[in-house]
Amino acid sequence: MRKGSVLLFLWCLCGACNSRGQVPEPMYCTKEDRAVFDRYVQAMETKRTLPLGELITETALFFLGTPYVASTLEKEPEQLVVNLREMDCTTLVETCLALAHTLKSGKPSLEAYGRHLQRLRYRDGVIRDYTDRLHYFSDWIHENERKGLVRDMTRHIGGKPHRLTVSYLSAHPGSYPPLAASPQRIEVIRHQEEEISARTGYALIPGDSVEACADGMENGDIVCFVTRIDGLDLSHLGFIYRKGEILSFIHASSSAQKVIVEPRSLARYVKDIRTTAGVMIVRPE
Repeated sequence: MRKGSVLLFLWCLCGACNSRGQVPEPMYCTKEDRAVFDRYVQAMETKRTLPLGELITETALFFLGTPYVASTLEKEPEQLVVNLREMDCTTLVETCLALAHTLKSGKPSLEAYGRHLQRLRYRDGVIRDYTDRLHYFSDWIHENERKGLVRDMTRHIGGKPHRLTVSYLSAHPGSYPPLAASPQRIEVIRHQEEEISARTGYALIPGDSVEACADGMENGDIVCFVTRIDGLDLSHLGFIYRKGEILSFIHASSSAQKVIVEPRSLARYVKDIRTTAGVMIVRPE
């Protein structure tokens, strides 16, 4: 861990109390992350009153060009990771939602952002260990819909019932060091997978129906790409973005190695990725 990370982590863990007299939760972050946060607040201050979907879109556009880096959350011990310098598709989505809610609060601070982010990323907003993180995005949707933070719009805009079955983490523990080191955690994850797989109510917009359902999609909606890969639910995420007549999306692209506006339409992208069965559309609230 770089020196800046150590210094700011210790400040967040042991530093002065916040405005309500509470000690902030510990979190991994750097001085550079605080600088990005301050630039974001300054850049977005005049846009704070935009509808939430539009503010989320502007937030995602703010991060265009940010490097794509996977596995930035894999820290031990498990604590909240604040990384505004590099992102994958999931952390881009969580970052933009948490930043937009922080700005809407009227008193934006890095610590307030951390609280919003933790509430999104962890089951019940509580961090004890690796198993508290919402690893499957279908589970993320379920938990954050329960918290009133998002609404699954897929069925409402023309999606068909779809059953999700997950098992990938427990089947490949060697790929996840916190699981490989703890058989007990594997059992917790397996139990979570069973609960996720038993749920009903999910829907899917098939790839060949994306254009027909496009009118129901709004800027700032989370577009979730449902995969055919065995044991996984969703393989990629982004934000719906209309530019002129083209319905596309903003995402952290592994192929472009940065956050981009996808040059292809959403419908074309879905058709081009053979492992993608279709999409789910989730609206932040």
